[in-house]
Amino acid sequence: MSHEKDIESRRRFLKAAAGTAVAAAMIGSLPRVSRAADLPHLADSDPTAKALGYVEDASKSTDAKRKAGDVCSNCQFYSGAPTGYGPCQLFPGKAVNAKGWCVSHAPKKA
Repeated sequence: MSHEKDIESRRRFLKAAAGTAVAAAMIGSLPRVSRAADLPHLADSDPTAKALGYVEDASKSTDAKRKAGDVCSNCQFYSGAPTGYGPCQLFPGKAVNAKGWCVSHAPKKA
């Protein structure tokens, strides 16, 4: 009788552990999704933005390094939607304009 109780107890423990692991994995993925939309927009006055010559509207850039068609949405460092604002690896914790540009623009590899 004791052996059967041990097996049943072990089964309950394994089920609870598996359920907890699945719940933790699901909850762990939620903040990443909500964080992207909640990022503050990068300001032109930000020290990193100034250092990299970031502009909200690429068409208004006067930098000679900018080529026609270069915008954040087609840069390898940008991971947001093609319109609006999204995260950029160069500006952690901030969202950049998809139509923006900076001197570190690197075209996405096909």
